[in-house]
Amino acid sequence: MKKSLSIFIFVLISAFLCAQEGTPLEITGYADIYWKYDFAEQENIGTYFANNHNSISLGMLGLGLQKSTGKATFVGELAFGPRGQYLSIPNGDDSEANAGNSFHIQNLYASYDFTDKFNMTAGYMGTFIGYEVISPVSNFHYSTSYLFGAGPFQNAGIKATYAFSDKVSLMAGLFNDWNVYQDFNGISHVGAQLALTPVDEFSAYLNFLTGSSEGGEANYSSGTLVDLVASYDFSPKVSLGLNAADYTFQSDGGYSGVAIYPRYNINENIGMGVRAEYFKEKDVEELEGQQFTSFTLSAQLKHGGLIVIPEVRLDNNNQSGFLKKDGLTATKNASQVSIALVYAF
Repeated sequence: MKKSLSIFIFVLISAFLCAQEGTPLEITGYADIYWKYDFAEQENIGTYFANNHNSISLGMLGLGLQKSTGKATFVGELAFGPRGQYLSIPNGDDSEANAGNSFHIQNLYASYDFTDKFNMTAGYMGTFIGYEVISPVSNFHYSTSYLFGAGPFQNAGIKATYAFSDKVSLMAGLFNDWNVYQDFNGISHVGAQLALTPVDEFSAYLNFLTGSSEGGEANYSSGTLVDLVASYDFSPKVSLGLNAADYTFQSDGGYSGVAIYPRYNINENIGMGVRAEYFKEKDVEELEGQQFTSFTLSAQLKHGGLIVIPEVRLDNNNQSGFLKKDGLTATKNASQVSIALVYAF
């Protein structure tokens, strides 16, 4: 009965949105599966997503709705599957308490264009921090960077964006704690983004997020994060991306890192790309923070809405943070290969 009622409500809402004046209701989506083999024959490289060893595993199914009426726009996106349920906060881990929750809200927000230059948006949104995102469609590489896993995934709050010109805009907003759609301790963070597009081939985003979360200075999301994202297209075939970030906890600690993303498109259906990353956890008192270097080579083979992503990844940790095949011996190096199938519509 509950299932039938949910389907009826969804159809009713869709019909109502379609009946309103404005742009047609847009329905988009994606799905992904992958196989990964770690040469230590176990889960070893601990970045988000594509963790299962030697298994054909599910990523997630994402479904999005978007509707514009006049100057107002609504966006909603749900994700189903292991990545949506267990790896995309706030659903948490695969404990018994979360076993009945099979979906995750990726986006749920509304925006309004007061003028051609001034817009306000409120709701639960994919973060403005970082180069990589949760959706496998928007990333060139299937595995994700250390910078991606260390930063926020989502920001719930209200933000205002003013476009000074078609080349310069500024966003400022008030947000909850990282990755939560409701915060009973109140708005705790302030964020901003300066976007620059001086020429069509180049874009840069300087991001800022600071605040204090429940748990005080020791909380991982209490501190100040400065993040730079940039890209330059040398030609229709050659491009370079950059992500650099520094996060300082209110107490000792934090992280800093940089990743570059050179890419070459052989044609519109075949591309090759590299991600080279350095990531360091900041020293705490007399304890040296871990340092990671990572080199990822990926290809994208496209046909219609299908994307095939074969990938090779080599990681190094200065404190022997990986394991050898016996599962007991520590080592500084880890390597894996994977292939993912991503379909977008």
